[in-house]
Order: sequence, then C-alpha cells, then structure tokens
Amino acid sequence: MTRGSSPLAVEIRDLHFSFGDLEVLRGLSLDIPRGRVVAILGGSGSGKSTLLKLIGAQLYPMRGTVTVEGRNVHKLDAHELYRLRLGMGMMFQTSGLFTDLDVYENIAFPIRENFHLPEELVRRLVVMKLHAVGLRGARSMMPGDLSGGMTRRVALARAIATDPKLMMYDEPFAGLDPISLNQIVDLIRSLNEALGLTSIVVTYDVHEALKVADYIYVIGDGTLLGKGTPDEVRTSADPYLKQFVNALPDGPVRFHFPGPPLEEDLRIHG
Repeated sequence: MTRGSSPLAVEIRDLHFSFGDLEVLRGLSLDIPRGRVVAILGGSGSGKSTLLKLIGAQLYPMRGTVTVEGRNVHKLDAHELYRLRLGMGMMFQTSGLFTDLDVYENIAFPIRENFHLPEELVRRLVVMKLHAVGLRGARSMMPGDLSGGMTRRVALARAIATDPKLMMYDEPFAGLDPISLNQIVDLIRSLNEALGLTSIVVTYDVHEALKVADYIYVIGDGTLLGKGTPDEVRTSADPYLKQFVNALPDGPVRFHFPGPPLEEDLRIHG
C-alpha cells in the first residue's frame, strides 16, 4: 500500500449502510491519522465490525465514501483492490486460524499466497513474526491446543505477516484473561510503534481502549456520538460518553431494540 502525502490513512465521509431495512450506519464521518492507534468504541450491534468490512471493501455502502491512502476503495477494480489489501492486516474477532494447519503454516500461508519467495526466506519471516508476539517456540502447535491468549497472538502474527501499513483489530480483547489481555494491549502498542503502523481497534472494552489508543471515536445508532483523546473521553460530561465510559445502566443508550409497544405484541390476534 503506497503511502500518500495526506496525514490521514483513512477518511470516512457521510457513510450509510443497511442490512435490508436495518440501518447500521447513518452518515458516519471520521478520520484515522497515519501512524496512530485509533479506537472505535460502541456497544454490540453499533456497526463497528461492519465499518471494518467497509474499509476493506468486503461490503459496499449505500452512500458515502471510504478513502484509504487517498484512494476510494469502492471504486477500485479487482486488481487495484487486491494490491491495496496487501497493505492491510486484519486480526479477526474469532482469530480465524486454519484449524488443520499448525502455527507455522498459518503464518506462512499469507506469505506464500502473496509472494514468490524461497522457502528458507519464508521460514525466516515466519520465525521473526512469531518472535514478535513471543510464540517462536509454539510453531509446531495446532490451533486447537492453544490457549485463548496464544490464539490471539498467533492471529496477530499472521496479520502482520505481509508487513501491512494499516492494521485492523476486531474485538481483540474479548474473552481474554487479565494476563493475556495485557499482553495483547502491549503488543498492539509496541508493534504500532516498531513497525510504523496505523492501527484501528474496534472494541466495546472501554478500559483497554483508553489504555491503548491515541484517539477514540464512540459510535452508536449509526452515527458518531463522541470523540477525543483518552483523557477527553474519560472526563467528558456528554451524556452518551458518560454512560458508555462508566458503564451506567441508565442514560441515552437504549436497552430495548426498536419494536412495537409491549401491549401491542401481547394483544391476542385472530
């Protein structure tokens, strides 16, 4: 992925997306500065993972634009999109490892798939990526034998296997024990600095997002509800941000999914 002259790695403007009649994004606009770790916070169903798929052009918007390194991703042909995606790394919410391949082969797969390299060079690259996440000694293990934290770290090693410039993390902290969670937080931060990455971390985990991110966006109801540095978000008096950051049960964020009044649903028909 060629670096542009703009200080922004990703620009999102007036983005609209729906699944059928369900509006997920309603005019969302935000910027991802190059070289920073940006967290996108929001509750379940707020459109966070959908946004990552739109950035990678796995989904196409109804309206609006997604620009990555100065290029509208939804106007690229297949060849141009393939080349752009080589500069993107993705750590999936469920890790997405190939269960019938060992750790080594999982990391080697994207390298072999995208580059014609001598096998000795592939081996060195795999060892280096596993060393970066502290799992060089686990190369022969199968995914089913890994702990949750180890699985996430292998997924991270695979995501950086092709040396991307834009890394996207989909709920990287979900379901981890405290030690594994801190390891992943430290890895996201250290890899971003060591490799000169731009990182987008999608999560509902407020505490960890405040630790890892340089800048935070909070989305909900398909729109941008708030933004700022971790300190600005933490101390904000905005009712949406205050409810979300402090996990308050009462506030503007609704508990019930939209539907008819309960009395109407309970009414006997026929």
